[in-house]
Amino acid sequence: MAKAPKANTPKVTSTSSAVLTDFQETFKTSKRAYFAQIEKYPKLKLIDTFCFFLVLLGVIQCTFIILIRDNFPFNAFLAGFIICVGQFVLLMSLRLQLCNSFPGISKNRAFAEFIVASLILHFVCLHFIN
Repeated sequence: MAKAPKANTPKVTSTSSAVLTDFQETFKTSKRAYFAQIEKYPKLKLIDTFCFFLVLLGVIQCTFIILIRDNFPFNAFLAGFIICVGQFVLLMSLRLQLCNSFPGISKNRAFAEFIVASLILHFVCLHFIN
């Protein structure tokens, strides 16, 4: 009669608790860095709020398409979703340029580039709808 192999439960538990501890430390460090950045640049709250709204809007659009199980105006859905993702990416690049000073790029230039890129994105998505 063969004996059953012993389970390595304590090793797995210690590994998972170490991963959980690392995650908690990383989360706390990220949270502290975020609030320090917000304290230094208070205008970032507006950008972050708009980014949250864009993510929420994209989730609502996808949920709506999944719930109705029909994508008849598919180009309208794609345009709406693409504009949410594109605007989110543009806002993140603006946020990075406002927080970290890039050599040769002033904050006014970064904002002007953001405005031009946003206008181009909206123009393309508007014409994609027809």
